Amino acid sequence: MSEEFQSPRGFHDILGKDLRKFRKITSVVREYLKRHNYEEIITPVVEYAKVFERSIGEVTDIVQKEMFVFKDRKGRLLSLRPEGTAGVVRAYIQHKLYALKPYHKLFYEGPMFRYERPQAGRYRQFHQIGAEVFGIGEPFADAELIKLVSDILNELKVKATIEINSLGCRVCRPAYREALTQYLHNVAGELCDVCIDRKDRNPLRVLDCKVETCQTAVKEAPKVVDFLCEDCRRHYEELKVYLSKLEVPYRENPGLVRGLDYYTRTVFEAVSESIGAAVIAGGRYDYLVEELGGPPTPALGFAVGIERLSLLVEDPGKEEEFYFVIPLGDVLPQALKVAQNIRERGKVAELSYRRGGLKKQMEFANKIGADYVVIVGEDELKEGVVSLKDMRTGEQVKIKPEEI
Repeated sequence: MSEEFQSPRGFHDILGKDLRKFRKITSVVREYLKRHNYEEIITPVVEYAKVFERSIGEVTDIVQKEMFVFKDRKGRLLSLRPEGTAGVVRAYIQHKLYALKPYHKLFYEGPMFRYERPQAGRYRQFHQIGAEVFGIGEPFADAELIKLVSDILNELKVKATIEINSLGCRVCRPAYREALTQYLHNVAGELCDVCIDRKDRNPLRVLDCKVETCQTAVKEAPKVVDFLCEDCRRHYEELKVYLSKLEVPYRENPGLVRGLDYYTRTVFEAVSESIGAAVIAGGRYDYLVEELGGPPTPALGFAVGIERLSLLVEDPGKEEEFYFVIPLGDVLPQALKVAQNIRERGKVAELSYRRGGLKKQMEFANKIGADYVVIVGEDELKEGVVSLKDMRTGEQVKIKPEEI
């Protein structure tokens, strides 16, 4: 097949066991969000580019290098969404949800797009399911959200360490930024070219660089938790108390900053050592609603990277038993009825579209993974029965169609 008729690099088809794992993840996350009374919202895949530039930060890698941006016929700049939070915040403001009730708990699911180097679990089109909470500023909300993440990981039997940190607020972050910038100037000779550019415009991102020399250079960098104002320190200490009460294991990581500019105070990641990456991440963004034109509104959320998490989830296999109905002889109308009766009882049934002897039909049934074969033949119908064969045990019995 020529390249033009294959999927573009970084865009992938999801099928087979990968799709089964994908659906397992989304069903588990949706079930836990339902238990916590989250309401679903579906936002467009395309937004005005300004929504992301203003939300994520114009000097972030995502905005500068990774967004798929294009102009519409009127010359307006649009973008495929690189993440889910900004669109949900835009919808929250546009529809004046803040006027309906004191707080909202929303969740979304869908594809995101970033032009970055494809690798295991990371694609240019990838999928997330995430949750957002608007209108609650207390640290118990942070703890409850992190507990939700912990429960999801436990349900999926995924081993990951939850790391937490606080990034402070408008009051205390400027002093930290100044101290960090000064430190980075002193170690500039050890930084990669990208981080030399970052150190003045977005110094916190240097702490998140994966280049080994940069990681070594920032080991002694000032820690944001040492600069927290009284309110931010109280918020962070109370968060840790709540997490302990909820029996959520966690590890403090003073170098955790996340890659988006809108985060304030609490940030967290569920990090898998086996793949060396975060599979679920989030935090608090108390100023974003206001910055996009809404009223001052505390907010927080998280997102699940489905493809990346799929690397750690076991294939659940088929969820339903599969009945394969084989007509033998001039019995197609009766076989159709048998298959339909099985489906009406909530089971999975397929009528064989192939014609041929029983041996070849059975070989095909085995090839497609049928759990049971239902043989509808002329002799059986004369007796008012069908033959039911368990493909796993080899046991075969005659049974009335309505008793399947």
